[in-house]
Formats: sequence, structure tokens, C-alpha cells
Amino acid sequence: MPLGQIHKFAIRDTYIVLDVASGSIHELDRLAWDLLDYYGRPTEEILQTLPGYSPEEILEALQEIDDLVAQRQLFSEDLYRFGYTAPISELKSMCFNVSHDCNLRCRYCFAEGGPFGGQRGLMSLDVGKRGIDYLLEHSGGRPHVEVDFFGGEPLLNLAVVKGIMEYAKEKGREAGKTFQFTLTTNATLLTDEVIDFLNRENVNLVLSLDGRREVNDAMRYDVRGKGVYDQIVPRIQKVVQSRRHHPAYYYIRGTYTGKNLDFTRDVLHLADLGFDQLSVEPVIAAEGDYALRDEDIETIEKEYERLAEAYLARRKKGESFSFFHFNLELQEGPCLPRRLSGCGAGHDYLALTPEGDFYPCHQFVGREKYLMGNVFEGITRPDLRETFREAHVYNKVSCPSCWARFYCSGGCHANADLFHGDIMKPHELECRLQRKRLECAIYIKVRLAQDEAEGMVPESSGKEKAPMSLR
Repeated sequence: MPLGQIHKFAIRDTYIVLDVASGSIHELDRLAWDLLDYYGRPTEEILQTLPGYSPEEILEALQEIDDLVAQRQLFSEDLYRFGYTAPISELKSMCFNVSHDCNLRCRYCFAEGGPFGGQRGLMSLDVGKRGIDYLLEHSGGRPHVEVDFFGGEPLLNLAVVKGIMEYAKEKGREAGKTFQFTLTTNATLLTDEVIDFLNRENVNLVLSLDGRREVNDAMRYDVRGKGVYDQIVPRIQKVVQSRRHHPAYYYIRGTYTGKNLDFTRDVLHLADLGFDQLSVEPVIAAEGDYALRDEDIETIEKEYERLAEAYLARRKKGESFSFFHFNLELQEGPCLPRRLSGCGAGHDYLALTPEGDFYPCHQFVGREKYLMGNVFEGITRPDLRETFREAHVYNKVSCPSCWARFYCSGGCHANADLFHGDIMKPHELECRLQRKRLECAIYIKVRLAQDEAEGMVPESSGKEKAPMSLR
């Protein structure tokens, strides 16, 4: 009996099997797809079990499966299932929460409108410089390091953002390292001068917009309760247009909730606005009338299939866009530790608050049991760093047997803690949605390969890039 794990699924009469350990993907006819359920049993038993096919057809299909098994493309062995030790890694990136304040009051904001459950405030340049020093000191031999500017709304503290960047570039040159900067913004403060600055400094941008006006404004509004769609869309269009041939990335980052389970319409609305780098994520909320519920899962899964078909249809017409969760790299994906441990929160990624405190990532800020230290004294809870280093798929509940483990990397630690109080227990709803997104991403790869073989793939009108981090 083969030891290795496979995952088979069908979408729109396309029959697909993923060999979990090798990552090989195969489109099969219905006979071979059915045979996989019986592979390893005596041939005579299989011949009697599938009476709808001739013995010759079954034997031929069995031989093809045998060949794939011999090539380690089916039922291949997971070499790490009996033991994996996460490597000790140097610090790679830091999230600078430069603003624990915001000019919006989005309903689903995990930062509670900016202060993360604490006091509103802005990071000083001194704390920012110390953060850069710490990142450089603890990044070892890494030639490239990353800084994410986050909030609240980081553009409320633009002067300090500029000062941190200038200091980082200077110290980076001295250390022989280069910095990549990313900034997440609600776009309300994107003036022409700010856009010019961000473009000049090649800052990657994550721009918050949920989709249709009525969807966005029901969840994202200012301190007076007024929706911001009409205010921010022209600003986002301006910055996106300025980046058509620009080296820095941008992503439109939206959120769907229980109020818009038809989120395909929001993704397509964003594409129709001229945006081709898109991510619309499920809301993370344990309560509230907008929270996703278990009874929503079936509807959401069907919606992802609907989005996949819309994605393919637009691509065929030369109107393609990039959807973050459908970007699946099969040839040169993440390294093994990244596949097994995910984002690196708590060991090669840290968040820095305005007060100078360290947390595993920005979503843990304010959860005092995860306070790891501060920029003045360093890491005072090395046990937490070790806990996060060991939070890989072979140590998490249910992950070792999950077919998606090498793609989702165990899911979000912060969500696991939010719903279970334990980073080793992934959030079940998140897992279900992640698995469905992966199936759709694989399905798209198969369909695109079909179209390419038939000479039906037009040139892309969008600039599809490898996915950047959407923290």
C-alpha cells in the first residue's frame, strides 16, 4: 500500500490530483481519477469494482499510475513526517507600527481604530532609529532586509516614516545591506506630494479598499461615520496609474465579511476600476453581525469557484488581473522552512510599537502575553521566540495530516490564538477557506495549461508579479 498522501478534487468536470509531498499536479480522465481510490488493492478486485470500464482500459490506466508512482509523482513519501527541526534564522523583517492612531473607524479593524486596545500615539524618530539598528544588528548575513510601515494609519506620521527610511538607507549602506520598504495605507492622505515621495523611494504599497461603494462604506468610514469610497478611489487610481511601469509593487487589499458573501462582484469591481493587483481576504472576527459563520462556508467555497471562472474568462479576453490567493508558484516557490513555518512571526519577523515594544507580528500587538521585549533591552522572552520557531506544520494540531500543509504553512498564528488561545491550534474556518482557495489556484493552473496547449492564451494585459507580503 502506498505511503504517500494525495489529494484529489474536481471542479467543472476537470479531475485533478495533487501529490502532496512532491507537489506534482496531474489532470486525469475520470477512470484514472476513480482508480486512485483503489490503487494498491489486488488487480482482480479492482477489475470487479469498476464494472463500467473494460479490463483493457483499467489495466492501461493502472500502468500509467504505476509509472507516476515510480517517478515519485504520485504517493511520494513525506521525508520530514518522522521529524523536522526548524532552523535558527536571523531577523529578516520588521513591522514598524509608526502610528497607533487612525482617521478611520473601520468596523472590523483588529487595531480597534488604531490604538490596539491601548493609548493612541505616534512612534518617535528615536524609537524608529533604534528599530533599524536592531534589525541590522540581528539580520546576520542577510543582504536584504524589509521594513513594513503599519498603523493605524502610517501616513499620519509621515515625517517619522521619512526619517526612518533615510536613516535605514544610510545605515544599510554602511552595513552592506539594502532595504525594501512597504507601507499599508487607507489612502485618505495620498496627496500628489505623498505619491511622488513613495514612488521616488520605490515603496511597495498595500492600499485598503473593499470593493463596491456600498460594501466599502458599510465597513470603512471616518470618525464622523461617513463612508470614504468616493474620497479614496480617485487617489488610489492616481497612484496605481503612476505605477504602470514602476518597479515597486502595489496591492489593493480588501476584506469581505458575512455581509458580502458575493465578493466576486467586489473583486471584479476593483478590476473594472483599473486595478490589476488584487487581494480580498476573509474578515477575521470572533463576533459581530459581519463575522463569517460555519454555515457560510459552503457559500464561500462556491464563490471562490465562481471567482476562478471569472478570472479565467477575463484572462482569455486579455483583461487579466492578479488575485493574491490564486498566485501559486509551482516551479520556484518558497524555501522549505518558509513552507513549513509560514510568515516567520516571532523569530525572523517582529513588530515594533510606538513605545518600542516587540511583538511577534502586528496582529499580536496589545496581547500582553506575547510581549517579547523592547527595542532598548532587546528580546526579554527568548522562550516566546523559541515557541514561534517551533510553530511549524509538524507541531500544529491537524496540520501533519492536512494535504494543504506545504502551501498554507499552518495558517495564521494570530488567528489561532484569537479563536483558541493557542498558536498551535489553527482556526478551522480559516483552514477550510485556505484549502478551497488552493484548489481553485491549482484548477486555474490546469486550465491555463490546457489553453496554452491549445494555443488559446492571449498576452496578459496585467503585470502579474510574484506575490509580495500582505501582512
